Amino acid sequence: MSRQTAGAAKAGAWAGRVKFSELYRKYGILFIFIAIVIISAILNPVFLTPDNLLNIVRQNAVIVILACAQTLLIVCGMIDLSAGFVLTLSGCLAAGVMVETGSLPAALATGIVIGGVCGWVSGFLVTRFRLQPFIATLAMANVANGITQVYTNGSAVSGIGAMRNIGQGYVGPIPIPILIMFGIVLLAWFIMKYTKFGLYIYAIGGNEKAAIASGINVDRTKRNIFAFSGLLVGLAGVVLMARLNSGQPSVGAGYEFDAITAAVIGGTSFTGGVGNVFGTLIGALIVGMINNILNLMSVSTKYQLIIKGVLIAVAVIIDMRTKSSRT
Repeated sequence: MSRQTAGAAKAGAWAGRVKFSELYRKYGILFIFIAIVIISAILNPVFLTPDNLLNIVRQNAVIVILACAQTLLIVCGMIDLSAGFVLTLSGCLAAGVMVETGSLPAALATGIVIGGVCGWVSGFLVTRFRLQPFIATLAMANVANGITQVYTNGSAVSGIGAMRNIGQGYVGPIPIPILIMFGIVLLAWFIMKYTKFGLYIYAIGGNEKAAIASGINVDRTKRNIFAFSGLLVGLAGVVLMARLNSGQPSVGAGYEFDAITAAVIGGTSFTGGVGNVFGTLIGALIVGMINNILNLMSVSTKYQLIIKGVLIAVAVIIDMRTKSSRT
């Protein structure tokens, strides 16, 4: 083989690797999604039944809403460890308002506003006192949990009446939680892709110093991101409590980790500046499908936690290797 031929072969192989790398970076999450569907269908034929597939999406609607909130924060280089407890606080207070007033709009507004206020406070701690986001939100998690326990005295808030329709109702054949979920995904996608606010999120996450130099008010943007993500968390709390038909004071613990897992598996980079909510949606459905097939196969929840931990580690490793190759 001549030197030119060998060089051409090497160049062709390198081009092939680059093309595959680019293809995987763009569509790898879809390949994984399809592979999991095929494997799950082989492992248990019940998996592909319409009722089971609809159940997977409905059960993960709350996680998807939370994951959209986490995606906004992580793309901006931050994180929220309080989401599960703020979700619980918002849902329980919304349930309490529903019981006291009988007004569904008042209950819904209460849950969403409480989430937004908690998010704004976390953002204020980050921007005013320069706390790391995980410290500020860890503090908020304890505060929210404490307020929830004081308000409910550790007991469920029952008798929520029409509020349960938000979590259990249908519009035609489609459950309301699924409609809310897709509405939030589309809203978050529009904000991140077509608004100046979305541009600022990517700019700050990609290079905060450059964002400051370009005239972006970074502190105000961070507070707004936390506040908006808090609104989504509050809405998720209302949907969850409505699905459970009561305000449960301990049900939300750990939801934030499922949301973070979905965002990271969906391609959102922990180093900031990279991610989108459609990838997050697919990531959440992947986690939901894995949970579902493990439940169908009667795998203990203890082992499911181990699998989730491994998924997070693998997703972060892939993210780091992908970012390194791009660099």
